[in-house]
Amino acid sequence: MAEDSSPDDAVQPELQVDVWRGGAQGQYQRFTVPRSANQTVLDVVTWIQRHRDASLAYRFACRVGMCGSCAMTVNGRPKWTCRTHVRTVTRDRYLQIGPLRNLPVLRDLATDMAPFFDKWQAAQGRFSGSHSRRDPLAVIPPQSHERQAADAAIECINCAVCYAACDVVQWQPDYVGPAALNRAWAGCNDVREADRGRILRAVASDGGCYSCHSQQGCAQHCPVGLNPTRSIAALKRAALASLSSHG
Repeated sequence: MAEDSSPDDAVQPELQVDVWRGGAQGQYQRFTVPRSANQTVLDVVTWIQRHRDASLAYRFACRVGMCGSCAMTVNGRPKWTCRTHVRTVTRDRYLQIGPLRNLPVLRDLATDMAPFFDKWQAAQGRFSGSHSRRDPLAVIPPQSHERQAADAAIECINCAVCYAACDVVQWQPDYVGPAALNRAWAGCNDVREADRGRILRAVASDGGCYSCHSQQGCAQHCPVGLNPTRSIAALKRAALASLSSHG
């Protein structure tokens, strides 16, 4: 999108902002918000809550792009609002801010994250070790193929931006989604994992990696530059190889 950096800012220093109000059957409410230098979308939401309607519900924590809790839909695209500057997303000094797609709306801009984390668990992307504290620490060379593959997928912070951007999640409610599968791939490449087959069986089941259509929406929108589509493609190959070896 083109940046809104015209000289008219000094003449018209206000934004027209439509904010989602209510639950799933709610509607957008218009607010007029003053512009300011280096203003973020989260700044806009916070200004509305502090100066126009204290009942506005939304989430945020760190404000510096570390926690991911401030993710919302901004002009139709899922984004971290604390790292999204108004000048990069405004359209004729207009913003539309809504809750993340593909998640139940609790109220206003706050969504219920439980389905997202339930699917994370369903993909079995959690570590299951076999050693105890009495065993020597595992030595994992940074140059190893497994370590590099895990490194490429490990930085996800569970913001659900990729989940909101995924059309397959919208079409197929039981699809576990890109974040859960990306984490499963990181787990598969942890050489300390005691039961890699557990992960591969989980991701090969209904709603798993084979449901991905490789549309790259998750990679396009990931705020930390991960590519879940690539991780999912690798899971497909690994799950197929595991099935073949046991068939």
